[in-house]
Amino acid sequence: MKLSWGDKGLQVIICFILAVLGFSTLYPFWNSLVISFNVGSDTSLGGITFWPRKFTLENYSLVFGDGRISQAFMISALRTVSGTLLSVLFTAVFAYGLSKRELIGRKYYMIFCIITMYFSGGLIPSFLLIRGMGMMDTFWVMIIPGLISVYNMIIFRTFFLGLPAGLEESARMDGCNHFGVLFRIVLPISGPVIATLSLFTAVWHWNDWFSPTIYINDTRLLPIQTLLKQILNSNIVTEQLLQSVGNNAAAQDRLAAAQSVTTRSLSMATTMVATLPIIMVYPFLQKYFVKGVLIGSLKE
Repeated sequence: MKLSWGDKGLQVIICFILAVLGFSTLYPFWNSLVISFNVGSDTSLGGITFWPRKFTLENYSLVFGDGRISQAFMISALRTVSGTLLSVLFTAVFAYGLSKRELIGRKYYMIFCIITMYFSGGLIPSFLLIRGMGMMDTFWVMIIPGLISVYNMIIFRTFFLGLPAGLEESARMDGCNHFGVLFRIVLPISGPVIATLSLFTAVWHWNDWFSPTIYINDTRLLPIQTLLKQILNSNIVTEQLLQSVGNNAAAQDRLAAAQSVTTRSLSMATTMVATLPIIMVYPFLQKYFVKGVLIGSLKE
């Protein structure tokens, strides 16, 4: 079908608008990457840069050489892996129970769960509860409070309701109980929804910086995002950067030799270290996003 001049002009306008939107979305990230590889003293001169004018690895050398940042990175990785595995497991078990039509009062349970999506106790009651349970300054304060997500539970439950009833009936005839059906039959064929919700949960755990700020005072337990937030919020000059990159003698010697490092260049390098790992996961699981959202939008 031959397009008219008006249709061609409209396509050109649409492509131009999409190109501008794509550039405005990607450039801030690209600029941060460029600054992280650029000499800090050169970056402080200003100007728009599309590539490092004076290439250096000193920013990343200080980041990876700082014990506090390395510790925070390991805490984030451990939190993301353990939090994702436990959250998906407990949410799946909870959703499987609510998917049973013979469960007495299951509609009331669903109503109670949905209410929690719109109303919460608030920050102060949550803080008092966590402190009363003795979870302050512990690793598990970042895992247990968010162990079950109602939104993820609804997606799991909707997916389980769509499975053929004959699968469970045949398994029960072979002697499986509910846990046997769940772990031997249901979960092995739930790959797409598990991948989708694992990605949702992993992104939330990796990016969460607020809850450690409230519940953790021990700097050894701070995740990388919380530490990055502190660095970005600190208005420090180069002479005071020693405290930001660590107090060990090796870090001080490196910083003394790296006079070109500035607060901004070090912050951008830390931002890249905190952002790139979770971005690298998206290409492998992105195809499950749409399917997971569609699953959660279906009615029983």
